[in-house]
This record gives sequence, C-alpha cells and structure tokens, in this order.
Amino acid sequence: MHRTHNCGALSESNLNQEVILAGWVQKVRNKGFIVWVDLRDLYGITQLVFDEKRSTRRVFKKSVELGREDVIQVKGKVIERKSKNPNISTGNIELLVNELTILNKSQTPPFTIENQTDGGDELRMRYRYLDLRRNPLKENLILRHRVTMSIRNFLSKADFIDVETPYLIKSTPEGARDFIVPSRMNNGQFYALPQSPQTFKQLLMVGGFDKYFQIVKCFRDEDLRADRQPEFTQIDCEMSFVEQEDILSQFEELIKYLLNEIKGVRLDEFPRISYAHALEKYGCDKPDIRFGMTFGNLNEIAKGKGFNLFDSQELIIGIAVPGGANYTRKEIDNWIDWVKRPQVGAKVLIWVKCNEDGSYKSSVDNFFNQQDLDDWSKITNAQVGDLIFVMAGATQRTQTQLSALRMELAEQMGLRKADEFAPIWVVDFPLLEWDDESNRFHAMHHPFTAPKTEDFSKIETEPKAVRANAYDLVLNGNEIGGGSIRIHDKELQKIMFHHLGFSESEAKDQFGFLMDAFEYGAPPHGGIAFGFDRLCAILLGQRCLPGSLN
Repeated sequence: MHRTHNCGALSESNLNQEVILAGWVQKVRNKGFIVWVDLRDLYGITQLVFDEKRSTRRVFKKSVELGREDVIQVKGKVIERKSKNPNISTGNIELLVNELTILNKSQTPPFTIENQTDGGDELRMRYRYLDLRRNPLKENLILRHRVTMSIRNFLSKADFIDVETPYLIKSTPEGARDFIVPSRMNNGQFYALPQSPQTFKQLLMVGGFDKYFQIVKCFRDEDLRADRQPEFTQIDCEMSFVEQEDILSQFEELIKYLLNEIKGVRLDEFPRISYAHALEKYGCDKPDIRFGMTFGNLNEIAKGKGFNLFDSQELIIGIAVPGGANYTRKEIDNWIDWVKRPQVGAKVLIWVKCNEDGSYKSSVDNFFNQQDLDDWSKITNAQVGDLIFVMAGATQRTQTQLSALRMELAEQMGLRKADEFAPIWVVDFPLLEWDDESNRFHAMHHPFTAPKTEDFSKIETEPKAVRANAYDLVLNGNEIGGGSIRIHDKELQKIMFHHLGFSESEAKDQFGFLMDAFEYGAPPHGGIAFGFDRLCAILLGQRCLPGSLN
C-alpha cells in the first residue's frame, strides 16, 4: 500500500495519527534547519515538515535533495500547523515525516505546475502530461465527468436508451466534408467517419425504439475555429411520436437539471424567439440576452433627410450603449476603427450622445436636428447618459456588423458575466437557404428536417418563405444544441431532395436505405443534439472550448 490517505483528506480529526502519503513534490522551502515540502496529488496538497531535530538525520538529508515533481512516499505523524493556510482543505495540519522514499526522480519541468503557469500554449501542448497536473486542467476533466454522469442519469430516468451507433459508415451529405477511411478489403472503396448519427437514430425510431440517446464522437473535416474542431462530442437524442413542443419541454428540463446540479443555478421557463425576430433585434441567430442593447430600426425616421449615406441604404439600425455618453472622442474613434477592421468590414459608424441636459450631440448634426435625434433615442430605448451607435447598409451584412459591435461592447463593459446563465430557444428557422456558389438551395439544418405544415404550400412559389420545424437552444450567446422534427414520409422526403438539387438516382444512391425504411411504418419523430464540449466550456465560464476538454 503506497498510501493510507490522499493529499486532500487529512484534517484536525487526524491529529497524532500515523499516516502514509504519496504524490508529487509541488514546492520545497529549505530554511537550513527545517524543510517544508508541499506534496500534491489529484485530491489536494498536504504540507510535509522535515525537522533537523525531530526527523532522523538520514530522512532530513534526503529531504534537502528533493526537487519539483519528484514522486515520493512519506510516512509520519499528523500534527497541528502553526501557520495555518485557509486556502487549502489541509491548511490546519501538516505531516511530520519520519520515513521518506523517493519513488521516481523528475527532471526540472519546462514550466511551473501552478494554476497560473509560465508555459505558453505550444510548450504546454508539447508536454501535455505535465499540463494535466495543473488544477485548472484537472478541474475541467472532473467537471466533464460530472456533466456526463448527470446527463446519463437524467436521460435514463426519462426512459431514454443509450445505443452505440457505427463509426465506419457510408458517406452522406450533412453540411461539412467527411473524414475518409480507406477499406483494406475493398480496394478503391472508402468508409466515412460520421458527422453525426443522424440517419442511424432515425432508423432506430423506425425500429420502434421510442427514446434514444448517445454521448458520441463526431467528425467533420472543416477549417479550425476557436469553438469548432474536427473531432468533437455531442449529446445525440431522438424521440418518437412527438411534436416540437414535446422536445423543447424535455430538453429544457435537462439543461435546467444540469445548471442546478453542476452550478447550483435554478432557472424558470426558457424564453423563445423566432429566427426572424432574433435577426431583427440581435443581428444573429444566437443572441446573448444577458444584457440589453437590442437593435432599433431607424429606416422610417432616418431616411429622406438629405443624408445620402442613409437614403441609399437598405437598412439603418442602431443600439444604445449604457453610459456611453461619457466616452471621449478618442474612445469613440477607437470604436469606429474597430468596426472598420477587415474582420467586421463596416464603412462607417454614426454616433449620438444623449447628454445629461436632455440635448443631443452627434456626428451627423448637419443633417439631423434635435427632434430627429430624440426620435432615434426612443427607437433604440436610449436613456440620458447613453451613446447611440448607428450603422447602415445591406440588411444581412449590417445586422452581422452591428451584432459584432454589440458583443464586443458588452465584453469590454463586463456585461457578459461567466456566472450568469441566460438560455433562449430560437425557433422557426427557414427550411432552405440559397447558396450563390452552387447556385441552388441547401437545407439550413439538414435534408431530413420537416417543414412547417402551414408553410409547405409555398415550396414551389416562395421556397425562402418556408419555415422549418427546427429549433436551436442558445446559452449566453452560444448555440449549445439544435434539432428538428424529421420528415417521416417517403413522398415528402422525395420532394425535399428534389428542392435540394438531388436527382432521383442520387437520392436513391445516398439515402435509399432511409427511404425504404419509411415504407414500413415510420413514426413521427424528432430530436436534438447538444455540443457537449461547448456546453462544458460554458459551465466553466468560457465561451469557446479549451483544448483541455478534448
């Protein structure tokens, strides 16, 4: 037995007990006649003391030779610590060592094994096994485990069945490029790694499995982004004999349960917003609702005043920045420069200060009078002391640009609080979106998403107006999950493939197995998938996934 206790277990209740500990040397403090060593394992830190008078000569001499990250075993008596440390669980005691065994010597590590380390990203990735010894990394993985178990417990109690689906599959179009695996047995033929288990879980529903879930690896061969990686994990779920409301209700309860279980946060019913309204008020389909600064449409009141920059544009929108009237001209100029960066691409940014005396000062005073600017303030819900920022241009581009500015302002103002959680459902997505490169429509979600029944008559005349039975769950400005009610009728699925540009033979070649299954009594079904890594990152107070969670 290498240890009787771990390094986070001892307390004053263990005083005068003989115990054995093992772990890594975190720190050595040599005062000449006494040596203190911080011993670390997964569970915590215990201070060891080697005393020239109280320890044997041999043990004391060995303690002087200890270096950082040496693996040691010690035996000794638990005594009261004179200088207590309230920051650690063992801070009231220390171990007076009478036996010391060096289990493994360590070279001096290339960076400090501390919460705040001196190692850069590249160095820490090279020595990943050392980086994992740091508390932030350990806590991330422990939290990931807790979230996993909470999800499994919740879904199992709700009668979901965990089913493992295949990893070597036939390639099917899901919106990204497949990772390809060559077949040794069949020369010139290839498997694909799944972008999601979409068709498999639909087949499970056809097979009579009422509720399915899987915490599953997915693979997409696409360009790296801060919140996207080629290999990721998702919580994949499907249900039979359900409508949209059933799924939203079920998985809203799951997220409530997780937030309460992991963070101790209780939430009421999640608000809902349509895709169109999200774009109108936030400029994106994943709005962060922890703060205001919603968009105000100025088209009706800002056009026709002789200001060509507005008169010639499709959309004029503004936001009110709380307390922004205190910005200096230099600070405003910095924001103008920020939106003109290539990453945002705005040409101009108009500003209006709402002064304390009720007057207005703007960058367009030559074109708009005080009443005009007062109307702007009403539309944007600006208050005395606020600053109004206004953009104009093509609708989609301008919404995206102002959304980027809104998020950056909130970041700089400390409004995106890591310990505050604000979920919202986004519903009524368009079924189809036009792609200029391929010159055809693509499914906004995937080809198996069912259209809204009341909209489907428009599929031939107004395809852009057809809404999908699709929904996303957004948490703190991050999409954490998305799903839809699926098509379960073969003829409707054929129509959908047709509008997506598939010939009959292409559809049969790629999806014939699913179409055939629909001929044998496919039930109405739908589902959702959550980005597991992204969800964990948000629970940790981060907006994008750190490598430690992979």
